[in-house]
Amino acid sequence: MISIVIPVRNGARTLEACLRAACDAALPDNEVIVVDDGSVDDSATIAARHPCRLVRLGRPRGAGAARNAGASVARGEILFFTDDDCILGPRTLERAATALGAAGPRAVVGGTYETRPFDTGFFPAFQAVFVNHHETRRPDAPDYVATHAMAILAADFRASGGFDEHFLPILEDVELCHRLRRAGFRLRMDPRVLVRHDFGFGLIGSLRNAARKVRYWTRYSALNGDLLADSGTASRGLKAAGLLAALSWASLAAAALLRRPALLLPVPLLVLGAITANRGLVRAFFAVGGPWFASAATAYLVLLYPGAIAVGAARGLADLARGGRA
Repeated sequence: MISIVIPVRNGARTLEACLRAACDAALPDNEVIVVDDGSVDDSATIAARHPCRLVRLGRPRGAGAARNAGASVARGEILFFTDDDCILGPRTLERAATALGAAGPRAVVGGTYETRPFDTGFFPAFQAVFVNHHETRRPDAPDYVATHAMAILAADFRASGGFDEHFLPILEDVELCHRLRRAGFRLRMDPRVLVRHDFGFGLIGSLRNAARKVRYWTRYSALNGDLLADSGTASRGLKAAGLLAALSWASLAAAALLRRPALLLPVPLLVLGAITANRGLVRAFFAVGGPWFASAATAYLVLLYPGAIAVGAARGLADLARGGRA
């Protein structure tokens, strides 16, 4: 028996599609548990229209606490965590259970986003390929598995203490996976365990999403001493792109201020270096969307996206300077 645990807070925009797919994917003896984390929209009303169990928290307590609350009432032998903006495929649960069975006890199995998102547009497409590529690079030894598609034996999850409810607003799945690995658990990523993500953002939303994640990742990684680690979407290639973009911007500024066009000469080499550092992702862009999408996505990755990375990293370091802790 699999218990699907879905936390939601003000997720009315995406919850209907999420629950329709989750209930369709669930086998007859599985259950879908929705934990309403203090929503003030119609999330609870939407959940009540579906054959799922609704758990309501009296006030917002965060995604980690909501997932723990759902796991505490789950009856399944396997817990499958996903998000309220993720749409399960018809075989997602079957593949997750098979992969977890193959991994054995004291294991965590993750899935990832389909390269074709649920919503349309350039920026959802960019993000879907970006996440899929980075999360599936090392399936036998991922640094973490994310809660958009995470399977674990319920007994193992409860013995671990679950998600840290006093952690950062995000990345509680990363903290749990790192804690479990230190305790001897195996992490596995199965690229066949897929969900479609409904991103719901354009340019500003894409940049804001990147800056927010980098902000908290910087805080967490700095405290763990692994800022330069090659970890999932926080890849060394992306960090290299950020650094090389900063050098390009410095060259552009210096050339303009000093009126010395020769200072622009390093810029093409810096851009080429950023592309080379992310060549696997560039190939993934091409494989999914062809040359035009790959060209646009690569330009966004190496020219504009690093701006959000810089803003997020600066805010994370500022948080630490003010005494912020993970």
